Amino acid sequence: MNKNTFAPLPPMGWNSYDYYDTTVDEAAVRANAKYMAENLKSYGWQYIVVDIEWYSHKPGSMRNRFQYIPFAKVEMDEYSRLLPDPERFPSSRNGMGFKPLADYIHSLGLKFGIHIMRGIPRIAAHLHSKIKNCDVTADMAADPSSVCRWNPDMYGLTNSEAGQAYYDSIIELYAFWGVDFIKCDDICNTNNQSIIHENAYASRHEVEFLSNAIGKCGRPIVLSLSPGPALIEQAWHYEKHANMWRITDDLWDDWNMVKNMFYRCELWQNHVSVGNYPDCDMLPLGTIGKGFGRERYTRLSREEQRSLMTLWCIFGSPLMLGAEMTKMDAWTYSLLTNRSVLELLNPKFHAMQICRDQTRAVWVSRCQEENKSYAAFFNLSDEPLEASLSFDELSLENQAYSVKDLWDNAISRLEAPEWRVSLPPHGCALYQILL
Repeated sequence: MNKNTFAPLPPMGWNSYDYYDTTVDEAAVRANAKYMAENLKSYGWQYIVVDIEWYSHKPGSMRNRFQYIPFAKVEMDEYSRLLPDPERFPSSRNGMGFKPLADYIHSLGLKFGIHIMRGIPRIAAHLHSKIKNCDVTADMAADPSSVCRWNPDMYGLTNSEAGQAYYDSIIELYAFWGVDFIKCDDICNTNNQSIIHENAYASRHEVEFLSNAIGKCGRPIVLSLSPGPALIEQAWHYEKHANMWRITDDLWDDWNMVKNMFYRCELWQNHVSVGNYPDCDMLPLGTIGKGFGRERYTRLSREEQRSLMTLWCIFGSPLMLGAEMTKMDAWTYSLLTNRSVLELLNPKFHAMQICRDQTRAVWVSRCQEENKSYAAFFNLSDEPLEASLSFDELSLENQAYSVKDLWDNAISRLEAPEWRVSLPPHGCALYQILL
C-alpha cells in the first residue's frame, strides 16, 4: 500500500498532551471522543490521539520535580513492547491493550492514535528481553549511546535487522489494536539528544524502519514525526517516509511563538502535498495545562487565536487541538467549525506567502480546478496597521472585485489599483475573492 493515500487531507483531531501532559486516562479519552463525535466530526475532525507515557505507572506523581520520572515502572509484554497502564486504562487488562478503547472510538465514527517514543524501552535492554520473531534480544538491538535528553524511557535502535524486527513487532501489535495514527517523538530532529550525535537527523534509519513496518502491517496508519524543527534539507526524506513532520519545537499559547511560524511556514510552503504535511504543531486554544499543574484558558488574545487558525489553514498544516473539549467555550468552537476557513486545508489549494516583514505578512491561496482565490493579511506588529498591496502583487487582473471576509461573512467591494486592509495588533483578515 502507498502510505500517502492514508491522509488525503491534513489530519484534524485532538491530542491529550496540552491539557493532560503525561496523566491522561481512559475516562478522559472517552469523554473527549464523545464530544468530538457529537460536535466536531461533521466539520472534519476525526482523530483522537493518546499522547505521551500511556504505558507509565503513576506519571505526574512527581510533577514538582520531573515531567518524566526517571526509570519509572512501565507496563511491557514479553517481547519488549510497551502496553497501556491498566490502572489508567482499565479496558487494557488481560492482554487487550488499546483494542477496546480503539473499538469504542471507531464505533463513534472516529479514528484512534497513540504517541510513541522512538526506540526500545531501556528496561527491556537491561533485562535482555525478547524481540518477537528475532533471535537478538533487546540489549543487542539497543544503541546505549542514543538517549533522549528530555525523556528517559528509551534507547535508540541500531541500524540493523534487529532494529527493523522490533519496529515490525510493535506496528503489528498496534495494527491489531486498531491504531490509525502514530506520533513518534524524538525522531524528526535529534539535536535534543544529550550524549551523541552532532547529526540532527541521526535516527533517519528509525524513520525508515517505522515506514517499512507500516507498509507491511496491512493497516493504513498515518505517521507523524516529532519534535521539530524539521530540517528543510531532509524534506525529501520526510516526504518519502512520513505523512506529517513538525516544523517547530513545542508551540504554546505565546504570540512570539505564533509569530515565528510565519518564517517557518514560508520555509516549508512548497512541501505541502497530498499525504505530506509540514506540521505547525498543536492548537493551544481553549482550556489547557492541567497536567502541568497550571490549568488555564489560552493566553492568546482572540485576534491572535484567529491569526493562528488562519495561518495553519491557509498553509495547509494538520490541526490537532490540545484543549479539554468537554470545557469547550463558544468562541473556541466557532474557530474550529468555520467551514469556509477549514476548506483551505485541502491540498488542491496552492498557498504561498507573498509578503513578510517586521510588521505584516500576506498569503494567497488558489484552487485552479474550482477557480477560487483567497488572500490573508496579518498584522505582526503591536500597533494597529493598515496593510496594503497592489493588484499586480496579488496577480489580480480586473479593475474591481467583490471580496468576502471568511471570519465575519461581510462582503465588500475592492477596486484597483490597491487593496488596503485595516488590522488590529496581532490580528488578521481572510478573504475569498469572488471571481
